[in-house]
Amino acid sequence: MSSRPDVALRPLELTDWPAVHSWSSLPEVCRYQPWGPNSESDAEEFVRAAVDAWSARPRLREPYAAVVDGEVFGMGELRLGEPALHRQGTISYVVHPRAWRRGVGTGIGAGLLRIGFAERGLHRIAATCDPRNAGSAAVLRRLGMTYEGRLRHTMVLRDGWRDSETFSILEHEWRGGPATDDAAGPA
Repeated sequence: MSSRPDVALRPLELTDWPAVHSWSSLPEVCRYQPWGPNSESDAEEFVRAAVDAWSARPRLREPYAAVVDGEVFGMGELRLGEPALHRQGTISYVVHPRAWRRGVGTGIGAGLLRIGFAERGLHRIAATCDPRNAGSAAVLRRLGMTYEGRLRHTMVLRDGWRDSETFSILEHEWRGGPATDDAAGPA
């Protein structure tokens, strides 16, 4: 893999469960997550639910496989709020440790932002990470997301309550232009 790989996102498929298991079974990957380490059946169940999410109406989550040089090295997810409600979403991502510090996480995040803003018409996209996860916070900053603050005790992990660092980016910031009020409704 080159130092800055091209990351392609495609909808997660049932046949991706072995790749998902290859990272979701590793303690270092799920250290800051409420899930895992996952068994093979956990990975299969997760992938099945992720694939089913694509046909849900309204569609509230879009799970993508992150493909580099033909191999699935991670995944990303765009979660959508109720479609008519405030045009907001959240992103999340996970990368196999073999691809850490090679730009794959940033590539996944950039692809999710493009989908969210350019294809889904979102106005604001947010993301969170554990305050101890400096690598993930660095990815969010590289994506141009603004640090908004820390939410206390947002989930329980194996080692106790986890805080969440919150980041976001607005459509005009992603596009690099000035803010406009033309899409704003009545106050």
